[in-house]
Amino acid sequence: MHLFSRILKCMRTRLLLSFLLLLLLNVAHTVKAQRLVEFLDRGLVALKTTEKSTFLSWRLLATDDFEKQFALYRQYAGEQRVRLHEKPLDKGTNFQDTTVDHSKDVTYTLMEVQDGKEIQTDAIVLRAKDPVRSYLEIPLRTPAGYTPGDASVADLDGDGTYEIVLHQTGKTHDNAHNGITDEPIFQAYKLDGTFLWEINLGKNIREGAHYTQFLLYDLDGDGRAELVCKTADGTKDGMGNILGDADADWRDTVMHSPTFGRILEGPEFLTVFDGLTGEALNTVDYLPFRGDLLSWGDTKANRSDRFLAGVAYLDGKNPSIVMTRGYYARTALVAWDFKDKKLQLRWVFDTEKAEHSYAGQGYHNLSIADVDQDGKDEIIFGAMTIDDDGTGLYSTGLGHGDALHVSDLDPDRAGLEVFGIHELKGGRKGIGAALRDARTGEILFQGAIDQDVPRGVAGNIDPEHKGAYMWWKGSTSLYDMKGNEVGIAPKSANFLIWWDGDLSRELLNSNYIEKYKTGVIFKAEGASSINGTKSTPNLSADIFGDWREELILRADDNQSLRIYSTIIPTEHRLYTLMHDPQYRLSIAWQNVAYNQPPHTSYYLGTGMDKPSPPQVEIVHPERVRNAASTRLLLGGRVEDWAANPVVIWNAKKRNDICRTARGKHSDTNDDEAMENAAFVVKELQRLNTL
Repeated sequence: MHLFSRILKCMRTRLLLSFLLLLLLNVAHTVKAQRLVEFLDRGLVALKTTEKSTFLSWRLLATDDFEKQFALYRQYAGEQRVRLHEKPLDKGTNFQDTTVDHSKDVTYTLMEVQDGKEIQTDAIVLRAKDPVRSYLEIPLRTPAGYTPGDASVADLDGDGTYEIVLHQTGKTHDNAHNGITDEPIFQAYKLDGTFLWEINLGKNIREGAHYTQFLLYDLDGDGRAELVCKTADGTKDGMGNILGDADADWRDTVMHSPTFGRILEGPEFLTVFDGLTGEALNTVDYLPFRGDLLSWGDTKANRSDRFLAGVAYLDGKNPSIVMTRGYYARTALVAWDFKDKKLQLRWVFDTEKAEHSYAGQGYHNLSIADVDQDGKDEIIFGAMTIDDDGTGLYSTGLGHGDALHVSDLDPDRAGLEVFGIHELKGGRKGIGAALRDARTGEILFQGAIDQDVPRGVAGNIDPEHKGAYMWWKGSTSLYDMKGNEVGIAPKSANFLIWWDGDLSRELLNSNYIEKYKTGVIFKAEGASSINGTKSTPNLSADIFGDWREELILRADDNQSLRIYSTIIPTEHRLYTLMHDPQYRLSIAWQNVAYNQPPHTSYYLGTGMDKPSPPQVEIVHPERVRNAASTRLLLGGRVEDWAANPVVIWNAKKRNDICRTARGKHSDTNDDEAMENAAFVVKELQRLNTL
């Protein structure tokens, strides 16, 4: 009888352990997925502001405690290292050294303060010969007759520092115009000027703002970014390999032809290139096919060859590629995943006909954001929005436009808002400027009635006012998010940038930055904007240093890029913007067609709340090769709920919890088993909020 009792007790214990395992698996699968984002280093930057001063700044990472403390040291060659302050640095992640002697080489070392101990996290050297200036300069290999165009940044080699991919543009043509163009060229550079590779898309890709969209992003979670873009016969990758037929020429080369210079036939490809070498990794047919040109709205490829592109987390965890075709009439979006170095089709959205309610709603740009707060991204395609599963979420019917802004523009209202402007040409009646609810499409404000509006902006530009303002070309008034007139509209309706020491945004136009109500506060002498009258930067983004944005412009002689960084101190502390999911995706699509400024997923501006830690999981490239697809748990093997094949932050903590739980079960009873089950579930739920 005693033996039978022990057998029953053992069976009950095993059943409880099985129940515990089921609870663990249930939590693992119901935990809201966190997005895999790139690993970044501290991004320490040091700029000589005078011969006796240096401005330094660095990143606060998504994995940091918001109150993390730092320390800075200065050291001259052959001398002792000196701490530059008495108390740890716990406000803005920037510092002004006003006692430095720049007649000597100097090394700055950044320390993290952990439990009273200082741990080195980054270092940078300024040479005595380095000039006094507020920018880094990257020498270029610009081909004769070309101009440095749109740029993007990503980590191509997995070291936590960004590299730059630059679109070099020669002779271009708009889709509405005939003519032969030069071949589009992409080049990759490290921030120290090291040249990595060149890709030539060839003569069968027409050069122009609406043709050559490119995405630079870590598409497969291996810790290194890839480049993806439309290609064709004759494209040469970074290793010198030719795609398709090297001798094919699909251009209309008949001088007096009504379609001279256009490409109306021939194969179209989509190619993913290795970010470090430029080698073509995988090529598929570009979807949807060109097909019957008239189905897009004309027979000259004006409407069929309007392309856009973006990266979206359609499953909430992994990035997908979104390539599009058409927006004046027939409209198509195609989502791809890049797995095991292969492109895999995810879904296709195609109105097929111009009469469709979602047709003709696209802009010359797009945005990507989680508008319904389900953890998965939607594609804000101008006046309509496509859900993460490739179905239509809503269409406002407001039609085509040129400028689009998506963020938490009104912090007093739940959710995100979309501000856009619309073309009303040929006597068309309608709403020229509109603010809408990003989730439902409900129109919250309408202005410029029956007016054709070419440009418009929305952002918090007033350091004395909470919330964004909106304005557009043709309007003399500035409006708040409730539609109230609050002042005179700025003359500039172009780009925005976080530059000075407060939380509001500044106005960026051409090569200068203006402060609302103040005037010009910075001008990049000897550098120029791009894209003609659009006067946009090569790129504006939080590339290094603290949360404020850098400005990339081409030098006037086109032989270098200049990365300007602010030298204005601030006590405001924020996580690096590149670890905010929506902002990071904004940088990926910024180069697309008519460039637009990036926006965050939360309200960043005057009167903002303390920011929450970004809900992301960091790909740690140094450990990717050691990642395991399964782990031992409670004596059996179960699927790893961490990303496979990458290793992510928090994975070690989850392992520790599971080992702790397993250790408690070595000699357990029924009550202990239930207690440990509750412990593990509680801890996993807590970790999901980190």
